[in-house]
Amino acid sequence: MLTIKKYAAIDIGSNAMRLLISNIVEQEGKETQFSKSSLVRVPIRLGQDAFTVGEISEENISRMIDAMKAFKLLMRVHKVEKYMACATSAMREAYNGKEVVELIKKKAEIKIDIIDGKKEAAIIASSDLHHLIKSNETYLYVDVGGGSTEFSLFNEGKIITSKSFKVGTVRLLNNMVNDIVWQEIEKWIKNITADFEVINMIGSGGNINKIFKLSGKTQEKPLSLMYLNSQYTALNAMTYEQRIAELGLNADRADVIIPALRVYINAMKWSGARNVYVPKIGLSDGIVKAMYYNKI
Repeated sequence: MLTIKKYAAIDIGSNAMRLLISNIVEQEGKETQFSKSSLVRVPIRLGQDAFTVGEISEENISRMIDAMKAFKLLMRVHKVEKYMACATSAMREAYNGKEVVELIKKKAEIKIDIIDGKKEAAIIASSDLHHLIKSNETYLYVDVGGGSTEFSLFNEGKIITSKSFKVGTVRLLNNMVNDIVWQEIEKWIKNITADFEVINMIGSGGNINKIFKLSGKTQEKPLSLMYLNSQYTALNAMTYEQRIAELGLNADRADVIIPALRVYINAMKWSGARNVYVPKIGLSDGIVKAMYYNKI
């Protein structure tokens, strides 16, 4: 007996909004399978509003409402039976965030949950990592967003600890991360990884996915710290326009990719990791799985 369900996740981030529609295939006697049916990404940079002036602008509120109406229609066309919409650091910090949530509920009939950093890290960690995480190894999971970065430590297949820090690509672009925050992250990473001899890293987020795609490697192969350093140097040497024209980066990716690399490189240095694995998973994948397994 084969059953196919359709769930959707809406990730309202600081750099972009995403709608993921997933097929969930249930077959008696077999493990449940999750596969992407559709993914739509809208580059509305809410963090530029929230982190600089403290509120979501009227223009971006209007764009959000239009996007949510479109997401609602797409979910209807795909016959999605269950969805969850989560907003992260930009909406958490905008003083009109709750007002925007109420307006979207009224105008687009989409209910949005503004989640804190701890819940965000827990949802991301619930993503399907068993194919990557070996039971006898230790991994530092790093998800770099526009407003925050979520870190989770896995050992022997189980999550040991998670923490969210206000270090994200949009904040870094606007010079809103001081040395004290970097020092806190360094201290935390070194402390949680001190008892483990060998650490591997798992990188999540659109920027590391793009770096991985540019490497031409197959999915199961990791990227080295040396490779990330070389990419960081090469991208820094290019202008914003060159990154778009020569590398084919989206306009809203071509600027944030450099600060994102800085976070991943520092995390590798401080944890002692020499390799980073890059599975195609993130908050939206975690939301789908958390809904399915009733973890939300």
